[in-house]
Amino acid sequence: MSANIQPDNGATPRLVFDNVSMSFNTPKGLMRVVDQVSFAVNQGEFVALVGPSGCGKTTLLNMAAGFLKPTEGQVLLDGKPISGPGPDRGVIFQEYGVFPWLTVAQNVAFGLRLRANRRYSADRDEIVARYLRLMGLSDFADAYPKTLSGGMRQRLAIARAYAVKPEFLFMDEPFGALDAQTRSAMQDLLLQVLQDEGKTVMMITHSVEEAIYLANRVVIISARPSRIRRIIDIPLPFPRNQKVHESPEFGHLRSEIHTLVMEEYAAQQRQNAAARVEA
Repeated sequence: MSANIQPDNGATPRLVFDNVSMSFNTPKGLMRVVDQVSFAVNQGEFVALVGPSGCGKTTLLNMAAGFLKPTEGQVLLDGKPISGPGPDRGVIFQEYGVFPWLTVAQNVAFGLRLRANRRYSADRDEIVARYLRLMGLSDFADAYPKTLSGGMRQRLAIARAYAVKPEFLFMDEPFGALDAQTRSAMQDLLLQVLQDEGKTVMMITHSVEEAIYLANRVVIISARPSRIRRIIDIPLPFPRNQKVHESPEFGHLRSEIHTLVMEEYAAQQRQNAAARVEA
């Protein structure tokens, strides 16, 4: 394990990116998307990744989820290389990822019918009822996703991911398509659920404020290829509420992180402009 992975507080890391790189073949040759990334996520921690669009954040998440394998280095879970997806890791995407042909209750129950997480009927019904209640969807159990608002569909996606009781939750810009009010409500709901359920989370977001509000640490990703620009601890105590946005500490963190992110956005724009000239 690389020396810079072990956290300063002595906590034992559970998810580790150890000198991870990723390259893809393209019509113009090999493209390096991730370059020697090393960081760790500890038990019960919420880590947010921020950086320019297309810089490789989703590639990092997909490696942790087991959808991709790095071309160099390794991603470790409890000291063992990740070889594929598993029931210990739930993934929530921006586009909700719910099945339109299933009712709300059937969507939540879906993972509980698969072999890796199969439950007896009575247990399954109890679990489904619990998460529908937790997400405020009990009255919509028999409805289909097309009848739900965007916020309700995202709550459904979270309920379905949580129902199989994963230890880790990976979220790729989960609230990006929501309006500001619904997004704030979903952030508060997520914090409440995490307090009740005690999950470990890695989330991609383009919102600096969202990253600060939700996370224990913010990992700032560089312009492509992905490198770690900086990892910043968020010392704001939990539980948090929307008033924390008004605190001087929040404002200082927002200014610091926003400056770093915008520098990487500018670097990405220069890359894109150079690519257009070459084309």
